[in-house]
Amino acid sequence: MSIETARTVDIHAHAVLEETFGTAGAHGPELTTGPDGRPLFRVGGYRLHGVRYRSSPFMDVDLRLAAMDRAGIDFQVLSPNPLTYFHFIEPEAAVAFCRRHNDVLAALVRRHPGRLAGLAALPMQAPDAAITELRRAVEELGLWGAYVGTEFGLRLDAPELDPVYESFVRLDVPLFLHPSPAGIDGPPAFPPLDRFDLDLLVGFAAQETIAVGTLIYGGVLDRHPGLEVCVSHGGGAIPFLLGRFAEAARKRPWASAALRGPGAFEARLRRLWFDNHVHSAASLAMLEAVVGRDRLVLGTNFAGWDQPADGKAIDAPALLADNARRLLRRGHRA
Repeated sequence: MSIETARTVDIHAHAVLEETFGTAGAHGPELTTGPDGRPLFRVGGYRLHGVRYRSSPFMDVDLRLAAMDRAGIDFQVLSPNPLTYFHFIEPEAAVAFCRRHNDVLAALVRRHPGRLAGLAALPMQAPDAAITELRRAVEELGLWGAYVGTEFGLRLDAPELDPVYESFVRLDVPLFLHPSPAGIDGPPAFPPLDRFDLDLLVGFAAQETIAVGTLIYGGVLDRHPGLEVCVSHGGGAIPFLLGRFAEAARKRPWASAALRGPGAFEARLRRLWFDNHVHSAASLAMLEAVVGRDRLVLGTNFAGWDQPADGKAIDAPALLADNARRLLRRGHRA
């Protein structure tokens, strides 16, 4: 099997790598057992209780492959754990972690080339270092792009990031955006989000929505017409808020002249890619209506708390696998 012949290609599948533990210095990451006997995952001052990473598909590749078989997933593109982006720590520690992560991930997927590929972690708070690591990850390690957070101290339209985007275009690889929980190593969450997992349910959607708005309003897609960006979870609230975002592009004083024409915002939105990990047929229908099915790829958050019960995402026809091949520059099955 290979991605070229796979019927299902999952691009939302995080990996936790034992060999990276402790490589960010005092920030960890560290996996131990808490006083209650449950697993305890520490990233800096953040602690995640009760998630069993060891002896799970997150860390055991044989368990992952078996679970993929049960779920009917032929191929997965593995990405960093969002808890360990390390986008707000000192650059030296972030670089050390990303290099080790990418080395280990590349070695893992090389052992299973017919089933797995990998996306790099990058120290986005240090653009020059991010460029260096992206080049190394793609050209030397054979990774297929990068998977980063939506917040790292620089706005997504900051001029300092233009050389990073240019590197993605030059290397002809995609950039995947996926939030991390607020407050791990960056700014704390808005206080009302501190209960009921609202930091995940609302906070992630807010970060994704802001990311899409910033890429379009900030002119990133216009400055880098060859840039391919995929946003997680259907782009957050963008399908529901499309009309309001487009109206702002036409009327608000800060909007560029390029965005004021009829359909200008909508056209740029359809340049982005989105995974279909949205949990609702109605939500997926709205997403398809505003961006088109040809800009959607399969995402499952494989082995995560919100993985669909049968391991699959809503609506995963062969078209989504062909879309993934286009996005990942891996050919398009006729």
